[in-house]
Formats: sequence, structure tokens, C-alpha cells
Amino acid sequence: MKTSRPETPTHSGPKPLHYAALLLGNVALALGPLFVRVADSGAVSAGFWRLFLALPLLALFARWNRQPLFGYSRRELGLVTIAGVFFALDLASWHIGIERTRLGNATLFGNSGSVILMIWGLVAIRRRPRAIEVLAVVMATVGAVVLLGRSLEIGARTLAGDLFCIVAGLLYVVYILVIQQARGRFGSWSLLFLSSLAGSPVVAGIALAMGEPFWPHDWGPLIGLTLASQIVGQGLLVYALRHFPPLVVGLALLTQPIVSVLVGWLALHEVLSGPDALGMALVGAALVLARLADR
Repeated sequence: MKTSRPETPTHSGPKPLHYAALLLGNVALALGPLFVRVADSGAVSAGFWRLFLALPLLALFARWNRQPLFGYSRRELGLVTIAGVFFALDLASWHIGIERTRLGNATLFGNSGSVILMIWGLVAIRRRPRAIEVLAVVMATVGAVVLLGRSLEIGARTLAGDLFCIVAGLLYVVYILVIQQARGRFGSWSLLFLSSLAGSPVVAGIALAMGEPFWPHDWGPLIGLTLASQIVGQGLLVYALRHFPPLVVGLALLTQPIVSVLVGWLALHEVLSGPDALGMALVGAALVLARLADR
């Protein structure tokens, strides 16, 4: 799940390796919710271990790429700390939602930041939306209503899970907006390391306050979550995103709910009905339109 906005594409054009990295990065991120579900720690605790276990590797990658981890101003560190706190809140809300709703819903609503960022941008610059932006908002709204209605039919717990994932999408928007202010001197790996370092104690505090199981007996799912979501997924996307325009990124983003639905069906026996498919298609198309409008 969950990537930062793409950087400006390079002039050389994407190569097959870049397409492979973009696709595999999205597939790896889509596997994250399954690891959250099967971990024997609490869902929020799994978010802490995702961040904490990734720190040594993120530091190593930052060193390999000659990205310093220290020597920043108080303002820069303050921004990264704020970003890390909001990322931690995003993870906590999303992981609670993953535990309570279907994997496809969790992935879609967790990635709703593209549409939300587009709406925020229109408000910030005080201009009328273009036709493509209006269409994206309408499709996202209708799709969300369909999915929320289906969740309510299943039960209040599933509906609550969807709402937690939507809140996570809102929190992720704040994280992105703050991180953009802090990008200046930071490299991608050093930024991930410092924001993860700042967010780890916040997620741990939320998990402990909720009384969740904290220490796992089986480390396999948490290691899988760390590698899939924080290292392989984020790493491949950091490598690939700068080579693609927003439309291609948006289309690649749709592989995440598709993979999540397949994983939910194969591993957890989650069934996708016709209305579910329609709602997911509308929200997914809205995400693509939001990426296209971002151009």
C-alpha cells in the first residue's frame, strides 16, 4: 500500500526494468494487508514492527546512496518528525481497518489519498475544477458509497473497518504534504529512515494503549510485512516512479486492489460480489483520473 507522489519523469523514457519494478513494487505492497491479518501480534503492533525492523536496512540503503542521516537543521528534523507522526497515525488507522474489512476495500480506501490530494489542491489554489477532476470525485464518491453500503450489509464491524481505512487515507495526505515541505536536502532513503524512526514510538504507544498483543511468537509474518511493504515495495517504487507520468502510475496502482482481492479470495476465502466489483472499479478509475489530472 501507500506511495509518495511520483517525481518528474526522466527524458530517456522508461525501460522494461522500470516497468517490472513498478509492477512488482505494487504487488509487494498489496501483500502487506495479508501479513497484518495473519500476524499473531496486534494489528497496530504489526505496524510498529514494520517500521522498526526496516530501520537497519533503510539506514544501510541510505549509506550506500550517500544520503546522510544526520546534520540537518532543527526545522528539517521537525518537519520529518511531524511527517513520521502522521505516517504512524496513518498506519495505526489502516491496520485497524485491515483487521475489520475485506483486503480489497482496505487497499482501495487506504490509497484514496490521490483523490483527496486533488480536492485539497483545488481548494488551496481556489480555482474551479476541470471536467476530469469533477468526474474523478463523482466516481470516487459513488464507488465509496457502494462499497460502504455493501460493508454495512455484511455487518457494522466491516463498515467500521472501511471508515478506519478512509481515515488512514486522510492521514496519509497530511503525511505527503508535510514530507513535500521537508524534501529539500533529504534523499529518499534517508527520508524514509528518519520518518520511520520518528513514527515507530508513536505506533508502539498506540498499540500498548489499546492493550494489543505486542511481542509476536511467529516472526515470519512481520518480517514478510517489513520486506513487502517497507523495503521491496517502497524501494522498487522509489526506483521506478520518477520514470513514469501520473497516468501510468495510476494504472499501476490498480494492481494493488486486484492482488488484494485475489489474495483475500485464495487465502481468506473472501467473496467479491457484483456490487463490490462495481464499487472497486469506480474508486479505482477515480484514482487513475486523479493521477492524470495531477499532470
